Amino acid sequence: MEALSTRAIGRAAVRDELARIALPRFFEDGFESVTFDDLAAAAGVSRSTFLRHFGSKEDVVLYVFDPLGDAISGVLASRPTDEDEWVSLRRAVDPVVELLTRDPGAGLALISLVWKTPALWSRLHEKQGSWRPAIADLLAERAGADAAPILVLRTRAMAALGCLMVAFDSWVMGEGSDDLAALTDTTFGSLAPADSTT
Repeated sequence: MEALSTRAIGRAAVRDELARIALPRFFEDGFESVTFDDLAAAAGVSRSTFLRHFGSKEDVVLYVFDPLGDAISGVLASRPTDEDEWVSLRRAVDPVVELLTRDPGAGLALISLVWKTPALWSRLHEKQGSWRPAIADLLAERAGADAAPILVLRTRAMAALGCLMVAFDSWVMGEGSDDLAALTDTTFGSLAPADSTT
């Protein structure tokens, strides 16, 4: 893995800080009401500086999801090849669950904002769509000569991410009263083969 340059590290730190400052504004005032001028003023930077780091308001809110495609693929690649495929897929989404439950209040606020904002909902689905090909390719690599057709593997990848989304939905509807990891176990369990234990 290539080491990040000092410039890249600095840029990532600035993006982290801008997003950290911006999110409370979206939570308090609503996604549509907040402008880039508002965000720039809150961060104490110019509008052009903010736009240099984020091309859209959707990018600001969903920035934390950017590394998750690679994280899911990394976990899936690390699972034992003799492990049940569906179990491996359940474990592969752990980074997403962990991201949102590290600070459950903030995680729930973020997902709730996404759920009630069509533009954010759509963009999150786009991100997930970009994760699916890598997941399907890893499933094929794990199975080797015994791999199912790629259409089947893509369907399984989409089903796994769909289970995650349904867990999010239940978490939001219950206002965080249920454990997100347990909800995810339940959604995956609903589609698990009879001989699989998620």
